[in-house]
Amino acid sequence: MTNGYEPVIGLEVHAQLKTHSKAFCACPTTFGAQPNVNTCPICLGHPGTLPVLNKDLVTFAVRLGLATHCQIRETSTFSRKNYFYADLPKGYQISQYEDPICYEGTIEIETPEGVKRIGLTRIHMEEDSGKSIHDLDIDTLVDLNRSGVPLVEIVSEPDIRSAREAYLYLQQIRQTLIYLDICDGNMEEGSLRCDANVSVRKPGEKFGTKTEVKNLNSFRNVEKAIEYEISRQIQVLEGGGTITQQTMMWDAGLQQTKVMRTKEMAHDYRYFAEPDLAPVVVNIAWQNELKATLPELGLDKKRRFMTQYGLPEYDAAILVDDVDVAHYYEDAVGKLSAPSPESYKLVSNWIMTDVMRIMSEKKIGIMDVGLSASQLASLVNVVADGTISSKIAKDIFPDLIGSNRTADQIVEERGLRQNSDAGALKTMVDKVVADNPDNLQKYRDGKTNLFGFFVGQVLKASGGSANPTMVSALMKEALDAQSTEGA
Repeated sequence: MTNGYEPVIGLEVHAQLKTHSKAFCACPTTFGAQPNVNTCPICLGHPGTLPVLNKDLVTFAVRLGLATHCQIRETSTFSRKNYFYADLPKGYQISQYEDPICYEGTIEIETPEGVKRIGLTRIHMEEDSGKSIHDLDIDTLVDLNRSGVPLVEIVSEPDIRSAREAYLYLQQIRQTLIYLDICDGNMEEGSLRCDANVSVRKPGEKFGTKTEVKNLNSFRNVEKAIEYEISRQIQVLEGGGTITQQTMMWDAGLQQTKVMRTKEMAHDYRYFAEPDLAPVVVNIAWQNELKATLPELGLDKKRRFMTQYGLPEYDAAILVDDVDVAHYYEDAVGKLSAPSPESYKLVSNWIMTDVMRIMSEKKIGIMDVGLSASQLASLVNVVADGTISSKIAKDIFPDLIGSNRTADQIVEERGLRQNSDAGALKTMVDKVVADNPDNLQKYRDGKTNLFGFFVGQVLKASGGSANPTMVSALMKEALDAQSTEGA
């Protein structure tokens, strides 16, 4: 609720699919190619050419529908969406209108108030337009490499009630697409794009007039633009004005929405059935076949990581955010010599700190770090079994990167095995206590913070090889005994 008004938000998300060729021709879909090289007479709209449906477009759309609990339409059709623009060479876009391939689905998001289900109105297939480039002072350039690239449009119900919920919903859509391996989810490159429909109303009233906000090319912009538009509409209504149905553009520089045009209605596009494409038939047998290929999705994996491995929610959320990191984590814990909640957490800690630091610094994925899951498991193993301390583990971690060696091998080569001989450690403890009578007296007098000093002296005397846990326990015994004697 904002100033007595309830925001009502729906998102339209366009996702470019990771097919090798375009939706209705054999042209490649490679991003970043020279302008207008990935084109042919079909995607350029030359007279006499006919579209041929890419089966992968249908497969990917159905898999997404199944993953989001949609109803799958056994027979769906394509339509022509007619409008004129420089980057639409045919003068129409092949899309779906009356009978989308997927409908009535749900997406779960986790909010501070708990789990919330956002309804999906529909998921439909269509082709992308070209790209207009307005970088010149006078001329606009057009790159038609993108024209005909396969898309799915995911349309939510108006169930979202805040800019933050919209942010979380979009994140969940992106994660689902990536886990299904049907879209890379890169908003900067335009493979994931989002438009927001925003209105406000008093509680219990019918929906207000909505505006559509475009040019949302990052998660942060989605949240900021919706926040601004909610505030703007409330100001208009509080000032006695009315909301006009318009298409707005988000200006990230000015941090405000601006009017692009009065909103078109569906009849403005003069939809009619695509005469050159047969209906798409997805029978139950094919649906079941595709359902069997669905992976465990991010939210389910997060919940499993918390129950199976005892990870905190924070750790689980970070690990599953990147599907490769999630797989890497499970590979590593699967190679632990003594699996336990403590060692599961150690693996998580190493990934979230040292491994992800390398990923961030070098802007690479976890598979390019140069540290296999087996190597990381070997490092955790020698820490967990007391062979080396955590400090020594930090020291040898860089030696593992880019090598084929295990932590055990490096420990043996460098003579780093931790000293866990209780007798030898007790001798060192007793010597340190005896050599520091002044500090011992201060400890007896209540300066217990000197405990760390005594432990540190033993570790220093051992050259860092003494087991710090055992040293701490033995030192506590020795100092407690001295304190009793002093009393």
